[in-house]
Amino acid sequence: MSAASNPANRMALASGLDHLVVLAASLEQGVAWCEATLGVTPGPGGEHPLMGTHNRLLRIATPAFPDVYLEIIAFNPAAQKAATRTGARWFDMDDPRLLAQVATDGPRLIHWVARVSDVRAAVAALASQSLARGEIIEASRPTPAGLLQWQITVRDDGQRLMDGCLPTLIQWGDTHPARAMPDSGVTLLSLALQHPEAGALATACASAGLPPPVVRTGPASLIARLQTPNGVVELRSAITSF
Repeated sequence: MSAASNPANRMALASGLDHLVVLAASLEQGVAWCEATLGVTPGPGGEHPLMGTHNRLLRIATPAFPDVYLEIIAFNPAAQKAATRTGARWFDMDDPRLLAQVATDGPRLIHWVARVSDVRAAVAALASQSLARGEIIEASRPTPAGLLQWQITVRDDGQRLMDGCLPTLIQWGDTHPARAMPDSGVTLLSLALQHPEAGALATACASAGLPPPVVRTGPASLIARLQTPNGVVELRSAITSF
């Protein structure tokens, strides 16, 4: 049975925000940041052999943002990027300027990933807007419940596009990871996109079949507001243009 035909997965496959990406210099640093900033310890994640990365995860879902989570990602010092992956890592993780910013300022929100029910159609729609979202690659990682599988867009140069405001696209297999995550005590209140080319960004999101995000004109940034044990916390990427 395909993911799209699995009744238990239909809600997870609804197009929209899937997860927020926080980049850390190490997972230990990411965990410390999460505890200090959000007031909770992130749950377990896993390893990505294809990219030489690993993560910790935190469910932040609400009825308005179903099955949404926060990912803290870092290089895995115990692994090398797979030889089968000749391009750069996802999310601009190989960009020295971004790495320098994280080394100086600590973990930071850098990107968002949007789930779609047909990633190939969404990539083709973006291409019609002259936006090359990248190759669709098959990725996976083991979990206690079995192998987690997905398709995700990654450019050979690893770039996120539109200063990180245009989402990476993902299509999950039969299992969505947020379903197995316990409530964390943190919930997403809102996500806004800010970009000098706000109109073009909104058009691109619409062409990929995503629900209209909040998009406003201004310096490029993602703005996520979270309800946490520490009160309302606002994360801003304030992304340097690449």
